[in-house]
Amino acid sequence: MSPGPEPQVTATACYDRATQPQTAVVDSHLHFRAFGGPSVPFDEVMGYLRETGVRFVNIYGIGQMLPIGSPCTYYLDCPGTPVIPTLKNDFANAESLLANPPEGIHATLAMTFPDLSRPESVVAGIELLDREFPGMFRWMGEVNLVKQALFGNRHEAVPLATIREWAPFMSILRERGIPIAIHSDLGRDEDPILYLPLMQEVFDLYPDNRVVWMHMGLSLELTTLPAAEHIALMESMLDRYPNLMLDITWRIIDDNYFSKAENQPLYVEFLNEYSDRILPGTDFLASSNKDFEVYRTELEVTSRILQFVDDEAFRNIALGENYFRLLGLEYEAPMVCAVNG
Repeated sequence: MSPGPEPQVTATACYDRATQPQTAVVDSHLHFRAFGGPSVPFDEVMGYLRETGVRFVNIYGIGQMLPIGSPCTYYLDCPGTPVIPTLKNDFANAESLLANPPEGIHATLAMTFPDLSRPESVVAGIELLDREFPGMFRWMGEVNLVKQALFGNRHEAVPLATIREWAPFMSILRERGIPIAIHSDLGRDEDPILYLPLMQEVFDLYPDNRVVWMHMGLSLELTTLPAAEHIALMESMLDRYPNLMLDITWRIIDDNYFSKAENQPLYVEFLNEYSDRILPGTDFLASSNKDFEVYRTELEVTSRILQFVDDEAFRNIALGENYFRLLGLEYEAPMVCAVNG
């Protein structure tokens, strides 16, 4: 869905990297809703995008909410409190988009409600959203296969055998051309690929589904994996599974991997080589304790490595060509201006 005037992104004029921003024009991973408590108003978040030059956004909710009445806005502040999947945020986002079509922003609604450990509930949720908001949801995610940060809030990794039971909803997504964006931690420092078999099972069972692996499998529980090993693993997965894409959202990737002097050239080379398989974004969470400066900083940090990639990679990732192709949008990213052009 693209309410309001269309964003001005065309191939008719080249993009001058020397004078124009090095930050992404796409935020493929932005949570408009908080885990708990009030969220930043919808229009205000859209204003953040306009102010920073972002023109395309995936509107994520938060599939897992803290209980009503909880004093917390973030799950890590309330260990032991259950964080339960719900449709509430998807309804709230759809209603906000209908009531306030964002001028100059192309917005794609995402279904964030699915509980992947209860796959029998997902088709019913999709059907409910179809009835209430026909044709509006064109993305699924962020959904959690395994997120260690939530273990203290009664989340567990989805059992391997349960992934086979996803077939009904994965079939719906495949038929509609809807990507599924999955948070699945690779592992932890003491066992870096502990959970890798879960994602491998997804790809092996559903090779024709378009899958986005959130954060390249990294997390705060995995900050010491050597860059060369991480890159080799990502390369092997991308080579084996042609419908896999990676997102480079969440500043923990830059903080712990991309910005380290010894790592940066390795990741730049990787991003250049696989530039048609990467999506940008912030993973900003619009809780009431966040503001424009937080969003601006997170966009700058998550885009930082893009200033070092070659022009083809910059066009594919930062200027949105991959995003447009993945969603079948009728946009074309501008070419990057020649150095002397």
